[in-house]
Amino acid sequence: MRIVGLTGGIASGKSTVSKELHNRGIPIVDADKIAYDVLKKGTRGWKRVVEIFGREILLESGEVNRARLGEIVFADPAKRKQLNKALEPFIAFGIFWEIFKYWLYGTHVIVLDIPLLYEAKMDWISKPVVVVWLDLETQEARLLMRDRLPEEQARNRINSQLPLDIKRDKADIIIDNSGTLENTQAQVDNLYTTITAPLSLKEFLLSRTGSTSRRLQVKIMGPYLVVHQVSSAVHRAYSLRRNLKLEEGSTLVKQRKYQL
Repeated sequence: MRIVGLTGGIASGKSTVSKELHNRGIPIVDADKIAYDVLKKGTRGWKRVVEIFGREILLESGEVNRARLGEIVFADPAKRKQLNKALEPFIAFGIFWEIFKYWLYGTHVIVLDIPLLYEAKMDWISKPVVVVWLDLETQEARLLMRDRLPEEQARNRINSQLPLDIKRDKADIIIDNSGTLENTQAQVDNLYTTITAPLSLKEFLLSRTGSTSRRLQVKIMGPYLVVHQVSSAVHRAYSLRRNLKLEEGSTLVKQRKYQL
């Protein structure tokens, strides 16, 4: 199974590249969508965020006022760190669960669309890593035009992420999105050709197809190493979920002791 990492920066055009790959039939695991879901009213992520930031960040409907929350955390690195720490386990579990489901379907190539791939240290599971890059001046201009933010807020949001030049240096593949849409689409065509090339032996053995091939299991890898990458991801996801349950249990015990 080939797990392609796709990342970039705010207003870099990563979502455009992700959409282009989706239109070409590549399955996408969208971290932004997962992050949106874990903050819905009543979820454990929602409860943690309300505990940290208070009910003043809620709309009348009880949902989180995401615009207000964004203003708070992008202006204060300490609060942004609190938010990331609170939601990271839930988002990570959602990502790993999606990977596992695609593995069960027998999918050979998927793309992890994760804005903070490097910041969250999730590049370990992705090969290759694709960075959508553009120069800082163009990035800021596009963000101002897209979100109509004050310049200070726009800079705060850009500065909250690892600089695109550093991500570019770490990348296996770079999409230069500083030009026209047509130019970017041409680069996506080349990227599609690259990531849909035949799987390597290791990638094949890590796919469900490879793991169910008894002859390859016995003669090449052995029955215990075939799905190491996917099983490691799933194990980490379940560990996160177990730890969350343990933390909630500890909180409940403390509350009961206090009541006594």
